[in-house]
Amino acid sequence: MNVKNDSNVWRHWRGLGGWNYYFLLKFVLLWLGYLNFHALENLIFAAFLLFPLSSPRLHRWRHVVAIPIGFIVFYNDTWLPGMASIMANGSQVAGFSPAYLLELLGRFINWQWVGAAFVMLVAYLFISQWVRVTVFTVLVLLGLNLMSVTGPLFKWGTPVAVATTSSFTPTSSLATPAPGVSTANAGTAQPSMGAPPTNENLKAYLNQFYQTERQRVTRFPQTLPADAQPFDLLFIHICSLSWSDLEATEMKNSPLWGKFDIVFNDFNSATAYSGPASIRLLRASCGQESHKDLYSPANQQCYLFDNLAKLGFTPQLMLDHSGQFDNYMNNLREDADIQAPLMSQAGIGNELTSFDGEPIYDDLQLLDRWLEQQTKAGDTRSATFFNVIPLHDGNRNIGARSPADYKARATKLFSQLDMFFQQLEKSGRRVVVVVVPEHGAALIGDKMQIPGLRDIPSPSITHVPVGVKLIGIKAPSPQPPLAINAPTSYLALSELVSRLVDGKLFTAPQIDWAALTQNLPQTAAVSENDTSVIIDYQGKPFIQLNGGDWVAYPQ
Repeated sequence: MNVKNDSNVWRHWRGLGGWNYYFLLKFVLLWLGYLNFHALENLIFAAFLLFPLSSPRLHRWRHVVAIPIGFIVFYNDTWLPGMASIMANGSQVAGFSPAYLLELLGRFINWQWVGAAFVMLVAYLFISQWVRVTVFTVLVLLGLNLMSVTGPLFKWGTPVAVATTSSFTPTSSLATPAPGVSTANAGTAQPSMGAPPTNENLKAYLNQFYQTERQRVTRFPQTLPADAQPFDLLFIHICSLSWSDLEATEMKNSPLWGKFDIVFNDFNSATAYSGPASIRLLRASCGQESHKDLYSPANQQCYLFDNLAKLGFTPQLMLDHSGQFDNYMNNLREDADIQAPLMSQAGIGNELTSFDGEPIYDDLQLLDRWLEQQTKAGDTRSATFFNVIPLHDGNRNIGARSPADYKARATKLFSQLDMFFQQLEKSGRRVVVVVVPEHGAALIGDKMQIPGLRDIPSPSITHVPVGVKLIGIKAPSPQPPLAINAPTSYLALSELVSRLVDGKLFTAPQIDWAALTQNLPQTAAVSENDTSVIIDYQGKPFIQLNGGDWVAYPQ
């Protein structure tokens, strides 16, 4: 009787059947580096499918139940946004226009991959007539689980995991500052990268990075000297512009970049979204904060415009949009502490409609209005924050159904900035213009994200061009522009502004540009959105999703 029962148990092993194709697709995507494969979860799912059931009805119901489970497991293995990110950004998605939503959905369909998947299906159906594919599938799953414990036994596509052994020793030469002494320059030393890139070492590195950043601050002068010269400071904060986007559109050598006096070639925006980027810029006078800390009050000395207001610079606010999407205006008021009234947009024309259906006002007309107001004010000091969004994904020309070409929009924006610079020169007004993008447009996707998706702040999105131009100076401008090639972020801009606030450079016959930019604070490349963190460690990017283990960023 026992032998018969054992025989019945073994007789009900049915194999994985069509689920083999499901796993084979995953193996191919993993080999190519397109999955963040969770070996144990997939092995458990396979065991669930293989467990012998004597009842054919139960076996059929298991397949039905397995369909949503398989979808969840597959989605979890992708780099697509997790549920926490989807819930957090749900209100933003609800604000997209229907046409933009359809366009985004279309980007997820890669017809070449659809064709490849069909070929794989035909090959599987053909081979499965003679080969028991389930044996191969189970062996690969067991091997992947073994490698997740012991490390890779052989090279398997793009490396997507790091070991867990720790040998990290936090080090930093940043000393605690003496009272009243600026620590912005002292922060050039960053946490050590000497230890192997294990999970524990990368975690310790990130913690040490933020500990170091908390000690860094720009010390502005208490008062301006009697011979200080008044001038205007204008920050033009551009949405969706990175070096990668410029390369993709062959605009990296645009004449505009030759018009600046100083260009930051290795500037990290530290985020891939507008709200956090604006908060980081307007709180630039302290070291880099974590994403979570951006939405808690900071020390008052961290607020760049507050520091400038204490020196007589009148804060001003300009937008080429309403500021309503994603609660952007409230972020500026509550988290960036900019309380200046919004400059009027009445009578300003628009040729573009944003991804949420609202008008995008003409930037040159807004800048002309700003210059007119400043001219009427006379020799005063002002600090203006101007946020512009014509390059944002999904923007359309009025009346058009498809998105406006990115290169055409960028060409127009660059042309308008160039014309504005010429108008400033003719006006004789003294102005420091700082052009700093929020983040890139992600024109070129990668193995983790489709084009246009910015849930993960990848290096191609956060590596942005920053330019500074002094207009109205007597000294000659550097030709070509002075290049800052060290890794920098917002603290470097705050430090540079602190060196310019007395305005004496505007009357100087000569400017030592190298001395002006010497020892600007460097900041290691750490970028963060709500559910993802990317660090550059030993010259390679690593990513942590949803607080999980660190993995090498797929290249």
